[in-house]
Amino acid sequence: MKKPILTAPDPRLKAVSTPVGKVDSAIRALVDDMTESMYAADGIGLAAVQIGVPKRVIVIDLDQKDGKRNPRVFINPVILWASEEKAVFEEGCLSVPEIWDDVERPARIKAEYLDRDGKKQILEADGLLATCLQHEMDHLEGVLFIDHLSRLKRSMAIKKLTKAKKLKESA
Repeated sequence: MKKPILTAPDPRLKAVSTPVGKVDSAIRALVDDMTESMYAADGIGLAAVQIGVPKRVIVIDLDQKDGKRNPRVFINPVILWASEEKAVFEEGCLSVPEIWDDVERPARIKAEYLDRDGKKQILEADGLLATCLQHEMDHLEGVLFIDHLSRLKRSMAIKKLTKAKKLKESA
């Protein structure tokens, strides 16, 4: 079921997510809700905390941009290794609507996680997948991509979001 996506400066986005103890039908239902919510918002990644559930669950679908569906599930993800080499991508976020900016992150990572069936997986990623996974894992720690920006850019983004929220509430 499609869920509303929280937007900054909602304090729930700052919550640190708790690990999933067991991958069961409730977690799979959460994954389905997250996937549906991500597609409805035309996103390529979503963390559970963005729909108000502070659990360490992420869905990503980079093929979604091409009109295909190939959702990937990352439960309790951990970065095992990150390259010294950095890459810069222009990032946006469903919880920070209409704001885009360059963020520098490790270019390559190796991550361990549980899949939708609760099986342990190891992934080596680079490019957009590495960036997207790191972006979504930041959400699990209560960090938004704008937290990586300069103080001035971050405060301008928060002002814009707060103003948009007030306009929406008064409409």
